Amino acid sequence: MKLKLIYITVLIIGAMGCKSPEARRPVTQNSGSFINESIKRNKKLVAKEEAIILKMIEKDSTRDYIASSNGFWYYYNEQSTDSLNTEMPEYGDVVRFDYNIKDLNGNYIYDVGEIPTKRYAMDRENLFGGLREGLKLMKAGEKATFIFPSHKAFGYYGDKDRIGTNIPIITEVTLHSITQEINTNKSDN
Repeated sequence: MKLKLIYITVLIIGAMGCKSPEARRPVTQNSGSFINESIKRNKKLVAKEEAIILKMIEKDSTRDYIASSNGFWYYYNEQSTDSLNTEMPEYGDVVRFDYNIKDLNGNYIYDVGEIPTKRYAMDRENLFGGLREGLKLMKAGEKATFIFPSHKAFGYYGDKDRIGTNIPIITEVTLHSITQEINTNKSDN
């Protein structure tokens, strides 16, 4: 009888030890407050930068500024009047251009010549977002000035050299040439 009682006790303890493990609950639960606070900070920063830029544009009555649907403003210093020159860069096209970068007070951060002439394959290489979108609005031979809020320029990290955190910039761009992408994958059928 004692032996049966020991076997039953061992079986009960063994069966209880085989139950599946339960997931542990986190010690603290995040309600997303950090993300919500970050969103609020970024919205305030964007609104502040846009207000400064719009005030700057309002004071300058000598130029016709265009508001881009991509969140920046620009005007043409030299615009193509050639009716045959209608090509704008598209995905994969190679563009050759020069540019400089200024702060919103007009002080040069990088002057023309400090940045070598760039050769860039559209949307296939790294280039800060605003300039990538700005180039798509230009034709060969044109010169344009872009005003980029920091989130369209170098953002929170800056360029890790002369451009600091959250700095809006003015960039003058001269687009020298657009070379159409040559697709070597096409068959000669």
